[in-house]
Amino acid sequence: MPVQMHFDESDLLRCRFAISPLWETQAAVRVLGRPERQGYHLPWLRRIRGEAVGLDLEPLWLLMREGGHSPDFFCPPPIGPLASFEEEIARVRAVDPHLAGQDMAWSLAGRPELLHSPAGQALLADPTRAVQQLADLLEGAWRVLIEPHWPRLRALLEADVAYHSRRLAAVGFERLLGELSPQLRWADSTLTITRTRARHSRVLGGQGLVLMPSVFAWPDAVGGIEDPWQPAVIYPARGIGGLWTEPGSTTPDVLARLLGRVRADILCALDEPAGTSALAHRLGRAPSSVSEHLSVLRAAGLLTSRRYGHQVLYERTPLGIALAVPQ
Repeated sequence: MPVQMHFDESDLLRCRFAISPLWETQAAVRVLGRPERQGYHLPWLRRIRGEAVGLDLEPLWLLMREGGHSPDFFCPPPIGPLASFEEEIARVRAVDPHLAGQDMAWSLAGRPELLHSPAGQALLADPTRAVQQLADLLEGAWRVLIEPHWPRLRALLEADVAYHSRRLAAVGFERLLGELSPQLRWADSTLTITRTRARHSRVLGGQGLVLMPSVFAWPDAVGGIEDPWQPAVIYPARGIGGLWTEPGSTTPDVLARLLGRVRADILCALDEPAGTSALAHRLGRAPSSVSEHLSVLRAAGLLTSRRYGHQVLYERTPLGIALAVPQ
């Protein structure tokens, strides 16, 4: 059977979106170990290749084998919508070692060659030490693989949440699930994740569900987080095909002559809603300069803005779209 999550009315009232830098970190580690998942991320791989050589990822890969259970304790769903990496890794370090030991044993149980290997036995022999070791490795992976690119990744993830929040209001939960991923099905108050090797069934029992977009999850939707953590479904974020594209290289010269190069670059960069800091990082310009140009574009009717969490997100109006994406 596939992964199934059984809802009651109270669960539907407790569904929410969240963004997790910790999830993106461990998912990036997976992508490094699986060439078949690297297609969208080749520019990122070229940028991190040198630094990634110094990372010891084998203990993490040992617990991330394709088709098996991966430990939930080193990527639990965030408590809030916009948790920081520091908050999330602190939760990992504070996990009950007994719980972590059970989680790792489950991950290794179906693979005798790994369970009885020196590395597997070392993890299970001292769960307290293993938790800290794995947390250290995840923190090192964050610093090298994700943190330098987090403004760009966070902008895309926040844009996905903003878009799908509007879709939830417009079309309802059942139809939204199908739009998040073709692998998600809803029937008889049960969410089913199809096309997965995992076999899992869970009654949510009023805990609700966390919906988390991911840059590195493609092409799969992932779910089945066990107690004591809130259930979650991770799905591929919209727009990953253009994630690593440099916006300035796609700005039409005629638009640059009309608006000026910087304003044209900003307008063309807003394929998805983004904040000032993310745009400044992506375009290599000072936030104060980008903020000034955003204000001008907004006053000219080319952009609109709205607050999301701690920041203001800008997106193109129909007029802005017509200019940036000529027919």
